[in-house]
Amino acid sequence: MRAMALTAIASLENNPEPLRLVELPVPAPGRGEILVRVSVCGVCHTELDEIEGRTPPRRLPVVPGHEVVGTVAALGEGATVFSAGDRVGIGWIFDSDASETENLSPAFRATGRDANGGYAEFMTVSERYAYRIPEVFTDAEAAPLLCAGGVGYRALRLCGIQEGQRLGLTGFGGSGHLVLQMARHLYPTASISVFARSPAEREFALGLGADWAGDTTDLPPAPLDAVIDTTPAWAPVLAGLLALKPGGRLVINAIRKEDTDRDLLASLDYARHLWLEKEVKTVANVTARDLRECLALAAEIPLRPAVQTCALEDANHALRRLRAGHIRGSYVLKIN
Repeated sequence: MRAMALTAIASLENNPEPLRLVELPVPAPGRGEILVRVSVCGVCHTELDEIEGRTPPRRLPVVPGHEVVGTVAALGEGATVFSAGDRVGIGWIFDSDASETENLSPAFRATGRDANGGYAEFMTVSERYAYRIPEVFTDAEAAPLLCAGGVGYRALRLCGIQEGQRLGLTGFGGSGHLVLQMARHLYPTASISVFARSPAEREFALGLGADWAGDTTDLPPAPLDAVIDTTPAWAPVLAGLLALKPGGRLVINAIRKEDTDRDLLASLDYARHLWLEKEVKTVANVTARDLRECLALAAEIPLRPAVQTCALEDANHALRRLRAGHIRGSYVLKIN
């Protein structure tokens, strides 16, 4: 089978072609597993974290990709949940202990980092961590829901926003544009402010229902009850804390932060940024519950992810454009 494999850790600046097209044997599903013929796989910023070593794979080479949609091609021994031909999705959680805190468990393994993922024609996964895709979505639309959507949904739950309150979203890429649509559906009278660097992103946010949109460091019209940060940088963390009202909560939705502007943390001022019972909470990753509930909510809305598609062989190009911030919505690789 064709696959794009990561063979070495390096910055994209030093290695703009980090993935190599290879031929691999089709994997066989083990007990309780399914073999999935991959149709599409989304391209996520976490792939950059893997490639550049911020959340490195346990072994190399590895096939990245954790926003996977495909059809069940074969069942392993004891697998009974799905049938051949069923359409399924696979997210960042590849395997864990099935507890309520499975995303925090030492048993947690990540798709495309700790096990081969969806930048390939086939992959295997435990049937426990595969999800039925609602018919309302095309394969390409469903792909970003399995990470950008799922982890965004978890961040929305953790921020504790309520109807009529004020929510801020800083960073408006693959996850932010989905969270805005979910928040607008769940909390119709909430005021939603979006912080984004580019005018095009701010215009996109207003078109999706944001009440206000400004630059990353702008102050919103009124202090916010909660802010969700989906950026790889530190500057939006400080700006988000400044934008919070007393008792507000900042939820940082990132597996890793880059070091480019880390020195800005030295300017953190307790009285301005943290005092008056402001909270900071991080999102580790998703659980199976998050993905099931996100898919159901997305179908109810129905949520429409903005996607751009390209061929599997163009994965390096997609990663470079993602790194440069030149994507509206999400990139999705078409594989089968």
